[in-house]
Parts: sequence; structure tokens; C-alpha cells
Amino acid sequence: MRKHLLTAAAVPVLALALAAGGSQARAEGELHIYNWGNYTNPELIEKFEKQYDVEVTLDDYDSNEMMLAKIKGGATGYDIVVPGDYMVAIMVEEGLLQEINASEMENYEHLDPKWQDVYWDPGHKYSVPWQWGTTAFTVDTAVYDGEINTLALMFDPPEELKGRINMLNDMNDVINAGLRYLGHPRCNDNKEQLKELNDLLLSAKQHWRTMDYGTIEKLTSGDVDLSQNWNGAAMRARMQRPTLQYAYPKEGFTGWMDNVAVLKDAPNLENAKLFVNFVMDPENAALISNFARYANGIKGSEQYMDPEMVEAPEIIMPADAPAPEFVPPCDQQVVDLYNRIWTNLKK
Repeated sequence: MRKHLLTAAAVPVLALALAAGGSQARAEGELHIYNWGNYTNPELIEKFEKQYDVEVTLDDYDSNEMMLAKIKGGATGYDIVVPGDYMVAIMVEEGLLQEINASEMENYEHLDPKWQDVYWDPGHKYSVPWQWGTTAFTVDTAVYDGEINTLALMFDPPEELKGRINMLNDMNDVINAGLRYLGHPRCNDNKEQLKELNDLLLSAKQHWRTMDYGTIEKLTSGDVDLSQNWNGAAMRARMQRPTLQYAYPKEGFTGWMDNVAVLKDAPNLENAKLFVNFVMDPENAALISNFARYANGIKGSEQYMDPEMVEAPEIIMPADAPAPEFVPPCDQQVVDLYNRIWTNLKK
């Protein structure tokens, strides 16, 4: 795990308004953030440090499950985590998140109404949006010039792409893509359909070069010509390798939202609340998007975004693309079945 330490010089304590209604929070001390790798704009952290005189430490992870395991292991010292939508629901159920009532905060008025009643956190008692996007794949059209909007390129690839494919090292993303390709529902406990899925994945694996979260590096180095990918990472890779194109598979693809949440035992609770309110400011939300290249859920942030963000094909979906599917957490019985398939795949 990479670790980044960003500090600011100590200055006198300030009293600053946090939420509507004039409640006060003292701005000093520390804030410990646990976020996805290569996902946090250093300028955002520096701005927060200067504005609130808080020293921020940032650690990173590469999967929701890795983050959850670390938090459940205890004694992390983290204040802020950034779980995906389904993981927020799991962490709320397990009592791992602090109720912060974000809807009462000053900057909540900037939240886009379409994200105000989400299944993972109705009323935003525990979290607010960080960024949202889709998960499909990126392919180099200079290597393969056929139709790209199909999951067949990952599971039954043409000769040009065999041995040149990277899949995410993520059980949910790989299994859900396989289920979509087969036309089977998500959170599936049908034994016959899961056997079909298992056979599909084992057959496709022979054509995969790697299973890795470092999709940008894999694509820009030329190590692979197709990678299962998130749309923002796809945009960042295309800016270095212009012949890359992000697909919108006809069989469907995942939609997701990562969310800023505060841990139940956060040692710096008031500073964590300050950060939650801070990221809902449109200028600050734009800093997040300009760095990682994903959309956010904050109205008015577009005016502060880089021009290419507003028209990027990875961010603006075609009118004929399927609607992204947000997949809630599956029952434990299904998760156990998925784990068996995943373990078999990773042998």
C-alpha cells in the first residue's frame, strides 16, 4: 500500500461553521483518510489543510473488500473512508459508520436531486457522493477495429486480442460481467447458471494476460490492448494512448458511486464532518473530478471542470447505450457461491 503524507504548518485554531443552523466545529489537529489509490487530488487535500489548519494523512486501498477487512480488523485510526454504493449499505448494516446527517450540512444544497434518495443511504445519514461512474472496458481500436460494444471481447475474444486482455482483480466486477454476457441475473444462486458462469470464466481465462487494478498503467505501457476498466480511468488512459476507446456493451454494464463516509470510531470526528461538507462545495467537487476524471453528484461543479471533462465520451454516455446497473449487495448465501467460483478462477 502506498502512503502519502501531506502537512500544513501549525497556525492558531479557528472556529468555523459546519452545518446549517450555525453549529460550530474547531478546526485544528489531524484527519486520516483511507481512499482508493490514485483517486485523491493533492490540490484538494492541500486546500483543505490550508482552509482548516488540519494535517491530513492519506492511505490507499484497491478494493472495497480490502478496505472492509482492514476496518473490521480494528485499530486503524482512520476517520474517512470512501466505500462504493453496495459497501456503504454493508457497512451501515454492520454498524461501522458514524451517522452524520449530511442533509443538515451547509453544502448539501448543492447535491444533485437524482442522488438524494439512493438505495445505499436514503437521506444521506452516513455519506455523500465522492464520484460516480461506470465499469465496462477499454480497447485499442488500432489493434481491433471491429464492433466493440459487446462483452464478447472479454469472454470470447477475437484473435487480435487473445493474450492481450487485463481483467479487474475484482470478484463482483468480473462475475457480474460474466452473468450479463450469459443473460443471467445478478445476485444469482441458480446452480445451473452458476456452473455455466464458472465454465465461461475458466474458458475465457486462457485468453487473459493479467488480472490487475492498475488499468491505466497496463494500457498506457502497451502491456495489454483491452482492459476491463472504469470510465474515468479509461479517459486518463486515452489521453496518453489516443486510439483507446471505452465500450458501452449492449449486454449491460455496472454503474457505481463512491461515497465519503465517516467511521464509527473516528478519532477526529469534527474534522471528518468538515471534510464531508467541504467535498460538497462545487469548486471542490470539480477538483476531485478533474483529477480522477469521473463525474460527481454536485450541481454547479461543471463550471469549474476542465473543458474535456464536459464532452468526454467516457463521461457522456451515448443516447443508445443501456442504462448503467447499480447492483445492491447480495445475500451471504450468494456471496459464498461467488467466492467458490472466484477461488476456482484464481487457482
